[in-house]
Amino acid sequence: MGLFETLRFRVLPYWKTYILVLLPLILLPLPVIGQGKEARAGYVIIIMALYWMTEALPLAVTSLLPVVLFPLLGIMSTGKVCTAYMKETNMMFIGGLMVALTIEHCNLHKRIALRVLLLVGASPRWLMLGFMLTTMFLSMWISNTATTAMMVPIVEAVVQELFKDGDEEMKRDPNVRMVPDGMSTCSSNNTLEIDLDSSEGVSQNLEAVSIDSIADVGKSCQELTSPTDQRSYSSPTSEYKQTIRTCTLMSIAYASNIGGTGSLIGSSPQLALKGILDELYGSAPGLNFASWMAFNVPGMLINTFLAWIWLQCLFLGFKRTSADANAQAAVVKKLIRTKYEELGPMTFHELATLVLFILCVALWFFRDPQFITGWAEFVPAVEVDDATAVMTIVLLLFIIPAKPKFWNCHTGERNEGPSPALLEWKLVQDRLPWGIVLLLGGGFALSDASKASGLSSWLGDQLAVLSFLPPFAIMLIICIMTAAITEVASNTATANVLLPILAEMAVTIKVNPLFLMLPATVTCSYAFMLPVATPPNAIVFAAGKMNPVDMVKAGLLMNIVCVVVICLLMASFGSFIFGFDEFPDWALPQVKNATMTTLSQFSNCTSP
Repeated sequence: MGLFETLRFRVLPYWKTYILVLLPLILLPLPVIGQGKEARAGYVIIIMALYWMTEALPLAVTSLLPVVLFPLLGIMSTGKVCTAYMKETNMMFIGGLMVALTIEHCNLHKRIALRVLLLVGASPRWLMLGFMLTTMFLSMWISNTATTAMMVPIVEAVVQELFKDGDEEMKRDPNVRMVPDGMSTCSSNNTLEIDLDSSEGVSQNLEAVSIDSIADVGKSCQELTSPTDQRSYSSPTSEYKQTIRTCTLMSIAYASNIGGTGSLIGSSPQLALKGILDELYGSAPGLNFASWMAFNVPGMLINTFLAWIWLQCLFLGFKRTSADANAQAAVVKKLIRTKYEELGPMTFHELATLVLFILCVALWFFRDPQFITGWAEFVPAVEVDDATAVMTIVLLLFIIPAKPKFWNCHTGERNEGPSPALLEWKLVQDRLPWGIVLLLGGGFALSDASKASGLSSWLGDQLAVLSFLPPFAIMLIICIMTAAITEVASNTATANVLLPILAEMAVTIKVNPLFLMLPATVTCSYAFMLPVATPPNAIVFAAGKMNPVDMVKAGLLMNIVCVVVICLLMASFGSFIFGFDEFPDWALPQVKNATMTTLSQFSNCTSP
């Protein structure tokens, strides 16, 4: 057996094992030769960063390493490390996920999606905009993965209706058929089967879908493509149909990634930012639900609109709509209306969930909106944060019945027992992505250890060499670097590693920490180029049997556009909201702490 065969059959299949075992051994000189806690903390952080990037261990399992390594290396006590896994931000995240699960459970998200599609035009361009706006809005509140999985079968059904002719227009023969149970599979008739309720399964994965599992999905879909299916794309009509499908599916992946940045609970990187800021500075930076939305919603809308324009330029062009296209649009609109009517009238379950969801958002938004007195100000002596608001709503979800039967005793009807609540614990137990909670907790543990060991201060001092550059240039470089890393690594892991370093770097070069940390956090969600970059990318890549080159070609410019937009907004609109004109007083204690640490190290080095 030659060297190539040995590498292929005996080495490459076990590459994760080699990384898992050899990486700690290769980096062992760092804590052994290096002096102080900084080197030992850096050893753990480098190992976790590479494990997260390569997924040598599951992401959630890697997040548990601080509980083992930080106490054994003398960096932090076990108790202090464990408290990082259940901070206020984690509780807010869990509460937000429970509200999202209730929305998915009662199919409220599907009703919203179909209703929005009825309001927009039914031509391919306007339908794509409708899909993007719907996906963007839903991704602000529920899992990006669940939103994308729900929209994919609707897209497939609409594309099929667009290309039916004559008497067959109203007879549905789509490539997507409803699956009673299960998430998504590739069927024997060369089509991707995705249940309209598939979000119930994939929402468990959220942002932590395995790279290998994504590759397997794509591979299995491609292997099941028959010669007949290949021939069907040989005609111009079939090629245009595939173009429409690719363009529309790609648009919902982009809208899902961008929409996740619109609210503080839309994606996990912003929760990592909030937790790290709370740990370093408390509530002084003024980052809350209202200020986040005030800054990021305009950027979200701008980037979504630019994505819509760019995908049209790349795939559809700007030809005028023909009479045939108008007739097809009417058929599609009728299909959407039929699917909407199939949902039936709005149930009490949906209505109660909608009311509680609106109340939850209002409690978040008006807790401390800055421009008026928030409701939390009326609670004296203690600080009330967003976790209290969302957990209040969660308790109501577990109390209010989904099908009230209070009046049965008066009507004489037989009472079959109490109604289940709007949200039941079994649903939460089965579908809440507990791994993401551990991922956030592991990131907070890294942040605490970086601060306690002095590593973040040391890294900030080393990065001071960039202080000769204008702050805008530094921010742009950081965002480009973050966008590149998040294409191959979990966005939550990327945020957890970078944000503590950026906090110290900002103090060192005397700029507002939010000026560097906020755009880097948003950029963690700007992953458009690779199927493995985010779960939404992987879902649409497998569903549309896309060419990877098309995704890279479209995603490269989108990465650049989104980074430029967020940087320009930070330098203009962001300064108005957060005040970037001068170094803030709330960061001064950090400067003093960094100075005292440096002086202490200097005195230790010079003492006999």
